[in-house]
Amino acid sequence: MRRLFYKIALLFYTVLLTGSLIPAQDKLSVKPRARDLGVPFDGTPGPLNAITDVPGVTVGHTTLISGEGKLQIGKGPVRTGVTAILPRGKDTMSNPVFAGWWSLNGNGEMTGTTWVEESGFLEGPVMITNTHSVGVVRDAVIQWRVNHGQPDPTGYWWSLPVVAETWDGWLNDINGFHVQPEDAFHAIDSAHSGPVEEGAVGGGTGMVCNEFKGGIGTSSRKFEIKGASYTVGVLVQCNYGVRPNLRIAGVPVGKEIPEDAAYSSASFGELDRGSIIVVVATDAPLISHQLKRLARRVSLGLGRDGSISGNGSGDIFIAFSTANSGADGADHVVELKMLPNDLIEPVFASTVQATEEAVINAMVAAETMTGIENHRVVALPHDRLREVLRKYNRLVQ
Repeated sequence: MRRLFYKIALLFYTVLLTGSLIPAQDKLSVKPRARDLGVPFDGTPGPLNAITDVPGVTVGHTTLISGEGKLQIGKGPVRTGVTAILPRGKDTMSNPVFAGWWSLNGNGEMTGTTWVEESGFLEGPVMITNTHSVGVVRDAVIQWRVNHGQPDPTGYWWSLPVVAETWDGWLNDINGFHVQPEDAFHAIDSAHSGPVEEGAVGGGTGMVCNEFKGGIGTSSRKFEIKGASYTVGVLVQCNYGVRPNLRIAGVPVGKEIPEDAAYSSASFGELDRGSIIVVVATDAPLISHQLKRLARRVSLGLGRDGSISGNGSGDIFIAFSTANSGADGADHVVELKMLPNDLIEPVFASTVQATEEAVINAMVAAETMTGIENHRVVALPHDRLREVLRKYNRLVQ
């Protein structure tokens, strides 16, 4: 019943937003992104400037928004959700990808990573939600696999899903446990290629970034190595940072726009709290130890945006490659392709660049939101951002 409601609601929203039955995700270009505002970035993005520029990768969201005013645990207000990233789309569950993960600061959670580290493979989607919904989403992924014929009696009998989190308790009734299994099912089932919904959607619905509204953001980079073309795509769920540290295109935007900082009334207002989860996808042929190296480079992109990875921030990253399909073959010797380490630097550079831009895309897309106890988190003001960039001669006209 709940999934039927989602479909009806999506259809209604699509008609309301677009005046047609074309899916809303196909008309996302009307919403400005960082480059549309004149923010300069290094590198060449793919056609969508999204993680879905990596062939086969799909992304789905479930967004839960209801209620307003005083917090009533178990009732709301609700500002949360789930995001699913499927490395191989519909083939994700049956065709694992090489992967590696890394924690810049471990005040957070990403389940399943001990097996990623041990096996070198990501076996299923990457799910992102709020801190107190990791368990239900993890169990839901297992249930989804069972419902779709996995594990089967001849082989795959267990699952260690990868589920990550950031804390949305400033806006959301996080102890109300509003995320349910069907919300995870819907995020997986609705995962699609093409443009990716950004801002206050999915797992990023209630998130705060540099004390502006945060959420989901994505970006990509195209590059060549020895005449072959490859892509890196990045998706972030950003919920980290304090206002004075925010830098955009090298400009101290946070110091130039100090007004309405989200946590100014809280006892922890000057502390760097929150988290960021980053998912890196590439079609470059990398194996697990190289992908762990790639995951480490995410931190350099965050540093460009001013992150210091504070004590209270869970900054956890995972990278995977869609190359070497069938590499997990259990009954035969597998032949692999691998970029030599001496040629890997363009992949590193692309990851740094796409990470930097994905965070800013999340902030540009997010809109002002009011949540529990009327906590209000303002969106990054587009006009002020352009003024600041112009002041520092960094605005692209």
